[in-house]
Amino acid sequence: MMDFEAGPVLSTAWIGLEVVLAWALVLWVVSLRLKDSSIADPFWAPSFLVVGSAYWIAAGGAGVRGTVALALIALWAGRLGWHLWGRNRREGEDRRYGAMRDHRGASFWWVSLFTVFLLQAVLVWLVSMPLLAAVLSTNPFGPWDWLGILLALVGTVLEGSADAQLKRFKSDPDNDGAVMDRGLWRYSRHPNYFGNAVLWWGLYLLAVGGRGAWTGFAPILMTVLLLKVSGVSLLERDIENRRPGYRDYVRRTSAFIPWPPAR
Repeated sequence: MMDFEAGPVLSTAWIGLEVVLAWALVLWVVSLRLKDSSIADPFWAPSFLVVGSAYWIAAGGAGVRGTVALALIALWAGRLGWHLWGRNRREGEDRRYGAMRDHRGASFWWVSLFTVFLLQAVLVWLVSMPLLAAVLSTNPFGPWDWLGILLALVGTVLEGSADAQLKRFKSDPDNDGAVMDRGLWRYSRHPNYFGNAVLWWGLYLLAVGGRGAWTGFAPILMTVLLLKVSGVSLLERDIENRRPGYRDYVRRTSAFIPWPPAR
């Protein structure tokens, strides 16, 4: 159940969709100029801040719950966006986009609009529904909100720590071709993705505190994306060809949820 009318929810959601689609078009034009579609990655997280801010403006501001939700998104988006931007500048266009560019040839310029930028915009909009519920809610702050804040902060720290550990590992030339199985990566093959999922479940609990339990599809969608679409499944598709020790790493290490490694 919601403590707000369906009309404002739909109208505000529609404004958010328009804004994030316009944002995607701008990024697409920039990608054509740079000949680098992987700029979609560092701007993935900031896109949530863009659509969340659109909800805020359209609603004429927000209460404590909406303010906290946007602050948590800003913290996460700033950290992850800056991390991925640095990686993009160091390594150039991601090999996934390069392979797509080679496969599509001359048609890639317009194919990338739909398969990369507009698709990403729609996904951002769908996953952002807990933000919409938090911004529009006037329900009093309560236990669900505090638990949501705790989960969101834990997820943000977990993701950031995992990214920092992997960055340090890859910066050492002696680790070229080796498998990162230290720190958080000893307990999960993708602790950064797990932290990301925890963040979104935390934001969902904020929505639940505002009677926005109807947004439960959003963290489920994000978790599925991380596990089956653009995260674990895609990254591990050919990694054993590039890192010979990865097969043994898979055998002993949890794919997602941190867990003591098998002997």
